[in-house]
Amino acid sequence: MDTSRRPAAAPGRDRLPSLTGLRFWAALVVVLYHLSRQSGRLPGVSDLVWYGRSGVTFFFVLSGFVLAWSYDGKRVPAKVFLWRRFARIWPMLAVSVAASVAAYLAIGTEVSRKGVVAALLVVNAWIPDKQFMMGGNPAAWSLSDEAFFYALFPLLLVVPFLRTARRRLWTAVVVCAASAALWLGGALISDLLVRRWFLDYFPPVRMLQFVLGVAAGLAVKRGWRPPVGLPAAVALVLAWQVALVPWSRAVPDSAWYSAYSASQLLSAPLFAALVAAAAYSDVRRRTTGLAGPWMIRLGNWSFAWYLIHEIVLRVLLVAVGHPRTQTATAAFWALVLAVSLALAGLAYHWVEHPLERVLRRAGPRTPGTGPARPEPAASV
Repeated sequence: MDTSRRPAAAPGRDRLPSLTGLRFWAALVVVLYHLSRQSGRLPGVSDLVWYGRSGVTFFFVLSGFVLAWSYDGKRVPAKVFLWRRFARIWPMLAVSVAASVAAYLAIGTEVSRKGVVAALLVVNAWIPDKQFMMGGNPAAWSLSDEAFFYALFPLLLVVPFLRTARRRLWTAVVVCAASAALWLGGALISDLLVRRWFLDYFPPVRMLQFVLGVAAGLAVKRGWRPPVGLPAAVALVLAWQVALVPWSRAVPDSAWYSAYSASQLLSAPLFAALVAAAAYSDVRRRTTGLAGPWMIRLGNWSFAWYLIHEIVLRVLLVAVGHPRTQTATAAFWALVLAVSLALAGLAYHWVEHPLERVLRRAGPRTPGTGPARPEPAASV
């Protein structure tokens, strides 16, 4: 993977701390989405996060942005890049799948062996079958998409349509238009399962969000100034979430024109604007409120939190019971948040980070470099 055509003098991976802080907030939205859908709603909060699954869209955009930022201008063999990504995501994936299977067995739920294998091989999002998509650890489907993105990423950095500012702009326009067209095309798919699989899981469809992130990452890395600042970008994302509330009340999720898939496919430009604005603020050394020690710590835990939280939710629903009042629901939410986040912190420090270091040291390296250091998770 030769990306040395355009050397860039930009801060580098650890010098975009606001993106790490944003990871925590995106993961929190996903967690609150599952709490709202599975354990009971809380007024106001649940309305705003009812389609919080779009946090995964944010992570797909972020993934493309961070990888483009990190590897633009560098000569890194494709095998080294792919090994680094494997070392980054697979150990925590394997541990979470094992924990999920143990939880399923403990609460008496049947486990799909095919689903477990598909999750461990990161191919589960390719198959429109619930036992594959949800088997093992249900959250692992997004890593199947990420694995596809990683496989194609070395090619994206050398293709002509991302080499100039004009071409990157047109790429972004085409990607956004294609996402809208795909959502509208959902009207042609009558089977609800197939429609949701195609629009929400199928890696080539989700690849559009990753490509948008790559285009934005290359643009900012090479000096582009985002048209909106960070406060405005945050306001746009919040306004979009608010706009989804009446939409969700008016149209059932089973309808093709519901907010369910739209919230994921149509939100990518807003997330790209948010990520670009936060990164640009870091480049300009502006204070964002996202780069404090605890924000960085929580952001680092977010990948493990994403993979663990639903396991904790599933177990506690059986152990404690489904809450029946708003007070009980609030207490249950607090319990799940506290337990899952604590476990995520332990998993990051005892499993995810140490095993990444071991695998990276054991794997291939770029010629002429020393031992590879762990890199931040670009994905969830």
